[in-house]
Amino acid sequence: MTAEVSRVQVLAYRWHVQQLDRMPGIATDAADCDLLDLGIQNTGPDGAALALHLRGTPADTGDALALAWTLRGAPHCYRRADLPKVAVATAPLSEADAAKRIFDANRPLKAAGIPTFDALRAVAHEMRDIVHEPTVKGDMSSQLTARMPEPYLRFCRPCNATHMYEMPFRLAALQAGLELRPHTSPPVLERIPGWRGAAYAHTGTDAEPRFDVIRGYLHFFGPSDPKAVAAYVDAPVRDVKANWPGDVVEVTVDGVSRSALADDVDALRTSPPDRSVQLLGPYDPYLQLKDREILVPDAANRKSLWPTLGRPGAIAVGGDLVGEWRPRTSGRTLTVETAPWRVLSKAERADVEKRAAALAEFRGVAFGGVTVAG
Repeated sequence: MTAEVSRVQVLAYRWHVQQLDRMPGIATDAADCDLLDLGIQNTGPDGAALALHLRGTPADTGDALALAWTLRGAPHCYRRADLPKVAVATAPLSEADAAKRIFDANRPLKAAGIPTFDALRAVAHEMRDIVHEPTVKGDMSSQLTARMPEPYLRFCRPCNATHMYEMPFRLAALQAGLELRPHTSPPVLERIPGWRGAAYAHTGTDAEPRFDVIRGYLHFFGPSDPKAVAAYVDAPVRDVKANWPGDVVEVTVDGVSRSALADDVDALRTSPPDRSVQLLGPYDPYLQLKDREILVPDAANRKSLWPTLGRPGAIAVGGDLVGEWRPRTSGRTLTVETAPWRVLSKAERADVEKRAAALAEFRGVAFGGVTVAG
């Protein structure tokens, strides 16, 4: 039978499964966050560190975590011990998938008769050969440009120079056994200690279930469909459908048919409601889903929360998004500007103030209070 759940139940489930209902500091160590199986995008001034902090992890991560370019070519945070399995899980599912993930870089490769996987292996081989000491991205790019033949290169008008296409560069890095050094801008790449993996020896179809990105999306974002998962992974819908888990069941969310992992259905029905308030960063995993209509039903609010440039953070109350926030800094003082979508209760306003003060403390600056836009 088809399971029926409401939007409210889906939000409660997502809030709980993403561990946003955990108390600050409750995690046993920096790696004690379930979302690290899927990866936490490290974009923005606070990045993955804030997302982990909101889920109760300690501030001092030691050497337990690592950064790598993976899904959508974005930097993501993982447990260091998991990186070999992550390399398999985030690899393309097929040749067509690999071609899609590198965007316009595939056109000259195809014209030259170079299969995409072969091209990515060639880039990974050269990257591995270049990096023996920590290497700034620009230096890496220059050396790759000198080594790679014409189908791998493009003329960049903004730079007025010829260099490597961006996506093959990013997607080959982890396969080459390279990680990103934290807190570096421009990025610095360095070798992962003890790396033994061969570049693209496996495709994403060989992923362990725990790290499978399709299963991960379904688990952490609740009921969904192949189109939304494909958008998250940057894969063709056809490949996602071909690798759709066999243990999914049909679920209707307020009458709309979707799929969920069978083992998650009970939690979808029974996750307890929570009224805790969080100030989610612009790229917090909770906001990275692709079926945004469930999370934010109002079209104007969706457009405001996910603009093309300059995303705000989100004010969340127990999984329900109720407004936006932006940081305003003056010297060493942080003020949080809010734009609620509804009238907040006195208790909710007090909790927003507490969360804003905690954000200032997290950033190591003075707290200048909360203001309301407009």
